[in-house]
Amino acid sequence: MITQTVEQLPPGKSTPDFTRKPIAVTVQEGKKTFFKAMVSGEPAPTVTWGRNKGEIDDPEKYKTRYDERAREHILEIININPDQADTYKCFATNEYGKAVCTTTLNVISQGGKKAYFNMKCVVVTRKKQLPPQKEGEIDPKLWELLISAPKKDYEKICLEFGVTDFRWMLKRLNQMKKERADEQAKVVEQLENVKQIEVKPNGKAEFGFDMQLWDPNSAVNLYKDGVMVPYADDENSKHSLRKKGTNYIFSIKDPQPEDAGFYQVDVEEANVLTTDFRVPAVEFVDKIKDAKAVESEDAVFQCVLSTPLNRITWSREDSSLEHGDKYEITVSEDKLTHTLRVKDCEIADKGAYYAIAGIASSRASLMVEEDPHGRKGRKGTKTIGHDNLSNQGLDKAKISKEKDDLEAVNRALAEKKAANTLGDAKDGGDGRDGLGAGDDRGVQFVSGLSDTNANIGERVEMSCKLSSETSEGHWYKNGKLLTNEDGVTIIKDGAFHRLIVDCCKKDDAAVYRFEAEGRKSEATLNPPKMDPDALGNFTKPVIIKAGENAEWKLPFSGQAPMTIQWYKNDDELLPALNVKIETSDSESQLRLIKCQRKDSGEVKIKIKNEFGTTEAISKLIVLDKPTPPQGPVDIMESAVTSVEFKWKPPKDNGGCPIANYIIERQQVGRNKWTSLGEIPGNSPSFKDSDVDPGRRYCYRIRAKTAEGISDYLQTEDIPAGVLRYPGPPAVPKVVSAFKDCINLAWSPPCDTGGTKIVGYNLEKNKKGTNYWSLVNQKGPITDTKYAVKDVFEGAAYEFRVSAVNLSGAGDPSIPCDTVIARDPMIKPRFKDRNMKTFVVVKSGNTVRLNINFEASPMPEIFWLKDGIPVPKHVTITNSDKGSQLLIPTSERTDTGIYTITVKNMVGQESFNVEIRVTDDPKPPGPVELEQNIPGTVTLSWTPSPDEKRDDRLHYMVSKRDSFKRTWRTVADNLFNNKFTVVNILPGRQYHFRVFAKNDMGLSPHSESPFQVNRPEIKHRIFDSPPSFIVPLKRRTAPQGYECYMSCAIKGDPAPRVTWYWNNISLNTNTNYHITNVCGVCSLLILRVGPKDNGEYKVAIQNKLGTAESSMMLNVRGIHKV
Repeated sequence: MITQTVEQLPPGKSTPDFTRKPIAVTVQEGKKTFFKAMVSGEPAPTVTWGRNKGEIDDPEKYKTRYDERAREHILEIININPDQADTYKCFATNEYGKAVCTTTLNVISQGGKKAYFNMKCVVVTRKKQLPPQKEGEIDPKLWELLISAPKKDYEKICLEFGVTDFRWMLKRLNQMKKERADEQAKVVEQLENVKQIEVKPNGKAEFGFDMQLWDPNSAVNLYKDGVMVPYADDENSKHSLRKKGTNYIFSIKDPQPEDAGFYQVDVEEANVLTTDFRVPAVEFVDKIKDAKAVESEDAVFQCVLSTPLNRITWSREDSSLEHGDKYEITVSEDKLTHTLRVKDCEIADKGAYYAIAGIASSRASLMVEEDPHGRKGRKGTKTIGHDNLSNQGLDKAKISKEKDDLEAVNRALAEKKAANTLGDAKDGGDGRDGLGAGDDRGVQFVSGLSDTNANIGERVEMSCKLSSETSEGHWYKNGKLLTNEDGVTIIKDGAFHRLIVDCCKKDDAAVYRFEAEGRKSEATLNPPKMDPDALGNFTKPVIIKAGENAEWKLPFSGQAPMTIQWYKNDDELLPALNVKIETSDSESQLRLIKCQRKDSGEVKIKIKNEFGTTEAISKLIVLDKPTPPQGPVDIMESAVTSVEFKWKPPKDNGGCPIANYIIERQQVGRNKWTSLGEIPGNSPSFKDSDVDPGRRYCYRIRAKTAEGISDYLQTEDIPAGVLRYPGPPAVPKVVSAFKDCINLAWSPPCDTGGTKIVGYNLEKNKKGTNYWSLVNQKGPITDTKYAVKDVFEGAAYEFRVSAVNLSGAGDPSIPCDTVIARDPMIKPRFKDRNMKTFVVVKSGNTVRLNINFEASPMPEIFWLKDGIPVPKHVTITNSDKGSQLLIPTSERTDTGIYTITVKNMVGQESFNVEIRVTDDPKPPGPVELEQNIPGTVTLSWTPSPDEKRDDRLHYMVSKRDSFKRTWRTVADNLFNNKFTVVNILPGRQYHFRVFAKNDMGLSPHSESPFQVNRPEIKHRIFDSPPSFIVPLKRRTAPQGYECYMSCAIKGDPAPRVTWYWNNISLNTNTNYHITNVCGVCSLLILRVGPKDNGEYKVAIQNKLGTAESSMMLNVRGIHKV
């Protein structure tokens, strides 16, 4: 909303407005967030913030600032709590108004169930839903998945939606990807390595990407089926985000069927990832089994599912496996049997392998033995276990039978659950439900306890989930019952049971157990611990010089027995001559003897007991002199006067930056090496400018650091060039020529002389002399064009150019054509298209005419008044671009047509301006009335004194009667002193006024001395021939103005009136306005021109006779130049 506080804004000022409004934010409790706004207005508005409920003046909770670089006004809210959920306002104010906009802050509580807004619980924010799938069209979810997926996953994703041929979709998909990238570019600087959701061997479902944000404080939101899902950075949470640098990994702990859904990640309003988590109802009828193979043999893992699936996930501990050269993944026709073949087994292939179908998984190990006979090329196959699948008796019939048995069990369980829901307790009271006695399992663990790692002082939470929300349970620590009085917090939330230790201590390390209705689940909490101060010192890099010893020492604590292992660059260190390891119950020490540069790298200690594992990492940096610079040496230039070459920096700088390179030179054929000095280490190149043409040289290059000087890199023989001059360039071309400058351009020579062209020499010769002078006295011209300014106006010149290379200047080119230093020839023309042709000036005022023109060479300028030179009191000022006419104090005699003529050797151009000097008109003399014809009154008056001095002076007549009592103009543009007023009605009183009028305006009026009061007259009928009461009079009219002619006639019957011009009838000519009102005949010419000169005649005729009246019209202002 914008409020303006003034009625009218001054020019250049404006009320405040928002060019970018703050957007609504949803954030988790304990985090911080920002509101950002951009405003406009003149003067610059003052920006303040507020909220509906409460103040924002607490600096520990709210901070406001202005970012000048981004031009953003920022409100920062620190350590958000649910009380701060509210509607926030931003005010922009200046002296002309005020602008207000609002936004909302939603807070998600630590429990992750509710979002608080305005101190009330509200539903978690929803994302805009995808449109429903229309019949015969592609599911919108498929489009969203393909936008986020890499190309290699297109086929797999399309098969899950029943699309077998997706090639026709690629064009639209590429357009949608481009639009999505444009949206993401507003908030994301870089997005790559997008990974779809997968269940990992650790039991978590993970998906993620590498992302770099423009604003690190941008909100990253997770949605499931359009509903925002709260997440934490604690890996023990149900939904968590693990962020390391630019890598984002979202995890779903202990995924269940209810976790299946359509997951999306948004940054602000831009979607960056979409993935579909499906949890099929599938189990392993036959799991994968341990396998053993000899090097170079193939190993096969095979499993059988209860439900057909297109694909399952094969994985190792740290990565998923894809079909390719190393791994062959196949599926049977019935989609039940899935096989993984590990080709050409190596020792590195040993370890655990996982088959993951939905949320079910199967694990087996692969043992790879060295080939005792050394036959690396031998090929063979070892399948699951020590025998293949057929030897284990798992033939097709057995697999099918096990699958049928499993389906029967599932159906029986489903029937029993339905019966329990209906409340029929008696039917199942004896524990028999068709599956055999004792098969009623009661309450079950949906998810059990997990071993937990924690540091001293941290908050620890252990949780499990039962199949029943009504079941109660108990917690035990090392077999002892726990209650809330034992320093722990016990929470029951439906089927979830939690045990929380707020501040972990050493004695909290134990075995924890939860029991419910005879069911148990155990987990341990007792990882090895490291002293924080010692750990901080351990992680600092150890920097030594070559030949010195390196030592690490780290205290630890934890329950025995402990296993201590040291690693360097991921290779385990064992005691040796140069490796000393000493370990006690509380400390371990590593010493590396006489370290060399190659020993640099990562040093890691791993401490493990039965309750967990912890690691610490340090770094070893061994400083030494650098290795020699790297070749080959590239020759960049081999010229007459210089040799230039470059090389590559040392492969290993010895741990210190290269400070300098030391250069030595030897002339081939001599034994002496000469030092050329040192050059900076940031530029591995050198130019030797002290060489003799045709000789050969050899160079040595050494790298120098703070730790010493490297061995040298020696170049091959490098020859210096011989003297060879370039050929002549092309003939110079004259681009343009002026009186003080001549612009030239030329092309490089075809023959450069074997080296690069360093510039050009330009010479000039003044016509009539034999002397060529150098133009570029300050050095060669580096460009192929030049502006020569050392010229004399009107002089003729020739120019030639020669190229210069490292050997010197070559032969000059052929001279160019003779060019004269003068401005280009331009015919005079006037530049202003809107110049005035008529100017009216009041007598006594200044007259100033500015006429701009363009002409070259400088033209002659003439001013004329009415065809003769202007008077002496008129001042003329000329320049090369225009002329000014000035009359300081104008008089009536200055009226006339002024003509300017601009003339040079190319041509001439003229322009006319009419100047009229006049003054306010004086009023006419007394007005007299004469009544000759019934219904008319003829007015006559004495001319205005200005009539003789102003030929454009005319008169205007106004009338007022006793009925309307308002003045109305009855005639205008009268150039005589008499006018007949018609339509005079009997019985009314009339008053008349006459005004003199010219280009300056109206004079005071002259009023009739008496009023007209016409009595009613009895009409008499009589016939009379036509005659003129007032004939036409001779007229002189100014060119371009109106011309009005009139006469008064009588006759009975009313005569027919015809107007003629030079005996040509005008009655049908639309260029003339002809009227006949009550015997007053008039003709109006709107704009008089030269063609209107001539004789005008009025002929009147009735049955009793005819009459004529004529006049001559002269148009004033026609001149021939």
